[in-house]
Amino acid sequence: MKKLLCVLALSSLAATAAAQIVIGQTAGFSGPAAAGVKETTDGAKLYIDSVNARGGINGQSIELVSMDDKFEPKLAAENAKKLITEKNVVALFLVRGTPHTQAVAPLLAEYRVPLVAPSTGAMALHKPVNPYIFNVRATYQREAERAIRHLSLIGMERIAVLHVDDSFGTDAVVGATAGFTAVGKQPVAVEKFDRTKPDFSAIVPKLVKENVQAVLFIASGAVVAEGTKALRAGGSAAQIVTLSNNSASGFITLMGDNARGVIVTQVFPYERSIASPIVKEATELAKGKGLDAMTPAMMEGYAGAKVLVEGLRRAGGTPTRDKLLAALNNMHKYDIGGMEVSYSTSDHTGLDFADLSIIGADGKFRR
Repeated sequence: MKKLLCVLALSSLAATAAAQIVIGQTAGFSGPAAAGVKETTDGAKLYIDSVNARGGINGQSIELVSMDDKFEPKLAAENAKKLITEKNVVALFLVRGTPHTQAVAPLLAEYRVPLVAPSTGAMALHKPVNPYIFNVRATYQREAERAIRHLSLIGMERIAVLHVDDSFGTDAVVGATAGFTAVGKQPVAVEKFDRTKPDFSAIVPKLVKENVQAVLFIASGAVVAEGTKALRAGGSAAQIVTLSNNSASGFITLMGDNARGVIVTQVFPYERSIASPIVKEATELAKGKGLDAMTPAMMEGYAGAKVLVEGLRRAGGTPTRDKLLAALNNMHKYDIGGMEVSYSTSDHTGLDFADLSIIGADGKFRR
C-alpha cells in the first residue's frame, strides 16, 4: 500500500512538473529585424524564467514557443495559425512588425486568442480598439512626432523623411506630419522605398541636392544601416534619426562606423537608470544570468512579459484564452515597476511613454 501511495505521489509530482501554460510567438529571428527580435525575446525570457524558477503560475510553468517568420507577413500568419491550432497556445506574444501583426489579427478574432505586447507601435493596433490585442508600448506616431519636434528645437530646418512603403512606414509618417505641423514647418522631402528590396540610388542624390540637415529614417535596422551608408557615400552628413524598433544593441552593430550620433526614440525608461524600479529589477535578474546589461529592446520584452504573466495570474488556476481576455480587460493601474498599465474594453494602449536617446562614442545608447 505504501509503495502504491509513493508511486501515485511521484506520478502527481511529475504531472505537476510537466503541466505548462503555452504561449506562442512569431517574429523575424532571421531577416532585417533579427537583432531587435532576439533582444526583445531575451528580455521577455529573463522575466518568464524568473517566474518559472519561483514555481510558475499556480504550479504551472510558462513555455514560450517561438517561430521564425523571417520578417515576412505571410509566414507570420502561417506560423500563428500553427501555434493556435496545433500548439493550442493560450495567447500570442511579442509578434514583431506592423504588417505582420495585421496579418495575424484575423486569426485572433477567429479563434478568440489574445495577443499581448505586439512589438510594434502601429496606431492601427490602438484605434479602433482591437478586442484581442493588448499593447504595452507607445505608438510610432507619438515617437515620430516627438522626433520632429526635437529636431526643430535644436535648430534643424531642412528635414527629410525616408520611410518603408508598408503599413509601418505609412503609419509613422502620420506622426511625423503632426510634428511638422506643430512646429510650423514642412519636410524638404518625403521618400518611400520597397520593404524587401530597398533602393536608395535615386533618393540619395535628391537629399544631397536639398542639403538636408536631418533624416527621419522609418525602417528596420538593416535597412537604416544600408540607407545611412548610401547617404554618407553620397556626401551627406545629415543627422540620422530612427524609431524604437531599432533600439537594440544589434542595430548599433549593423550601423558600424555610422552609429555614433544617431538619435533613436525610446518607449521605456533608460535601461541603465536604477532609479527606475522596472530597470533596477530587470538589471538584477540580468546580472544573475551573467548578462552585462539590459538594452532598450530587452526592456520592451521584459515589460511585455510582466503584463502577460500578471494577466495569467489573474486568469485563475487553469488559464484559458477567454479567462485571459477577461483578466486583461479588467487590469487597472497595474504597476510594472514605476509605470502603470491599464486596460478596458475601450482602451488597449497600455503605456504612452516616449523619450529620445543618442548613440555615444562607446557604442551605447545615451539619454
